[in-house]
Amino acid sequence: MSRYETIRIESEPNGMRRLVMDRPPVNALGRVLVDEMTDALAALSSDDDARCLILISAGKHFCAGADLKERKTMTVDDVRAFVPKLAGVCEGLAALPFPSIAAVSGVAAGGGCELALACDFRVLAESSKIGLRETALAIIPGAGGTQRLPRLVGAAVAKRWIFTAELFSAEAALRDGVAQLVATDDGLADEANRVAGLICANGPVAIRLAKQAIELGLDLPLQEALALEWERYQKVLETHDRTEALAAFAEKRPPRFEGR
Repeated sequence: MSRYETIRIESEPNGMRRLVMDRPPVNALGRVLVDEMTDALAALSSDDDARCLILISAGKHFCAGADLKERKTMTVDDVRAFVPKLAGVCEGLAALPFPSIAAVSGVAAGGGCELALACDFRVLAESSKIGLRETALAIIPGAGGTQRLPRLVGAAVAKRWIFTAELFSAEAALRDGVAQLVATDDGLADEANRVAGLICANGPVAIRLAKQAIELGLDLPLQEALALEWERYQKVLETHDRTEALAAFAEKRPPRFEGR
């Protein structure tokens, strides 16, 4: 039985992991959910067998954002203490050493949108809605939304999303570059699993090093970033998996990667 009340971690033999949010009806981000996600992400970050994470909801909605009923009982000092914890969850997602996919159903609003933005990419159900609603509540995104969104889609699009506080359709999110794929409502989990399966089939050491090269290189001048890429490339040269890939090609069979 899971030690968690509001989430669960599911593991597949191929290295696929699912972090399932299960706090009906909308996975509101209260203290317990945030604390449990913090703990779960710490465990996942040290899972050497993990190859890809899918963040998904057990219910209709991905995450509607802050638990406003709980927030009403908080003092200003309580909020000052809580919001950095939520930001820490998003940072924990972003910092995972392996890829992460947000599978978004229903509504992903406010902090829920920020959770999705912290993943490496997003698959949205066709009827889903996503957006940063904070300015409609006279606050601003505080868990990375003002920083991750413009890095993803550019400043002008990010400003429109944040300043209008709209909830955008999956089609609009795809057009603006927030979503990378849109699936049917019934096919969301299957599409997320399909993409994760493609990732899990590849060399796990190479995937982790490629993520490092991308993330660390983004803010570097090009020549420094290219040097970083070469440094990471050299780390795969003497791995078992690289030798296995060459052998599998020669023998015309699928490779059996071991992550070493």
